[in-house]
Amino acid sequence: MPDSPAALPAIQLKSDRAPGHPWVWSAQVVKPETRLPPGSVVDVLDAKGRFVGRGFWNGHARIALRLLTQHANEIIDANWIAARIDRAVRLRRELLDLDRDTDAWRVVHSEGDGLSGLVVDRYADVLVVEYFAAGMWKFRDAIHAALLTQFPGARIYRFAEAHVQKQESFDCRAEEPPAPVAVHEFGLTFHAAPGAGHKTGFFADQRDNRRRFAQLARGRRVLDLCCNAGGFAVHARAHGAQAAIGVDMDAGILDIARANAQANRVAVDFQQADIFDWLRAAVARGERYDAVVLDPAKLTRDRSKLHDALKKYFAMNRLALDALASGGILLTCSCTGLVTTADFLEMLRRVALNAGRGIQILGVHGAGPDHPVRTDVPESRYLKAVFCRVE
Repeated sequence: MPDSPAALPAIQLKSDRAPGHPWVWSAQVVKPETRLPPGSVVDVLDAKGRFVGRGFWNGHARIALRLLTQHANEIIDANWIAARIDRAVRLRRELLDLDRDTDAWRVVHSEGDGLSGLVVDRYADVLVVEYFAAGMWKFRDAIHAALLTQFPGARIYRFAEAHVQKQESFDCRAEEPPAPVAVHEFGLTFHAAPGAGHKTGFFADQRDNRRRFAQLARGRRVLDLCCNAGGFAVHARAHGAQAAIGVDMDAGILDIARANAQANRVAVDFQQADIFDWLRAAVARGERYDAVVLDPAKLTRDRSKLHDALKKYFAMNRLALDALASGGILLTCSCTGLVTTADFLEMLRRVALNAGRGIQILGVHGAGPDHPVRTDVPESRYLKAVFCRVE
């Protein structure tokens, strides 16, 4: 770790203008003459040699620089990491008061909390730490120490996806995952299993949307498509939905969903099936539902496949409308970050035209406030949750 800003190597930009984004691509920088290890802390200068900021360098990655501060007097060290984590936790505990409603929330949201390349989620006494950058991985001891200061006695489970480790050139060895843990949300109980696949089996980013949907679905027949661990269906039944069916391809995650329904003493019919096959069969039988949730997994990380992803969203939503009664509620979601809100709403416009049905948009929401978005990093606004009434 650097002792002082003066000791840092410098990376020069090709432009004399500040980047306007904490990510700087490899094509935007002058390649340094001396090789620097991935994750090195560096000063960033513009083409005229003026100080722009300080951050992580990685000459092997597409994101060559991750700017962490624009202040020349800030030293990126363990104390700086601890201060940023403290700021993130205070936002959630003091301003958002999340502990009042849940013990499952995002502690650090990467760029949204000024900690590019780091995501931390809390599930009761388990902290799941996900690394996206070699620089953050180098500070892992400082990160873990800071987290244990904020959450004394917590169990830490750290990981990084294989493609991230390859792109960023660091090695995060797989750890033994912690035992599954019960988490709570607005008085309901759910199971989270960090490291067991399916992320954790519980997506805290949809917390507020689950409650909104449950309020709208009171007294209605609910269909939860791509239901994962059944959060929407369970919330809806607990808040007075007449009946609920959940459909997902994955048998393992449906076992968790059934356990979640049982833990909350509600009846949900969870069925394993491809949603396209299931919907076609249901429509052929003349089945109609009063409230439908469509919340598929991320469809692509590749910009060249964005058109294909939008075509699949169209097909899913078009078929879902055929199973939705007139005057029904549709909550349609996308967690594909490359799909913008404008893209998603345009897709819905075309679905309505194709189906010959009127769609009233009641609200366009995203992840909860524990997933803050910086104004200069629109990419981190990944979740779209569109509440609709369909004629």
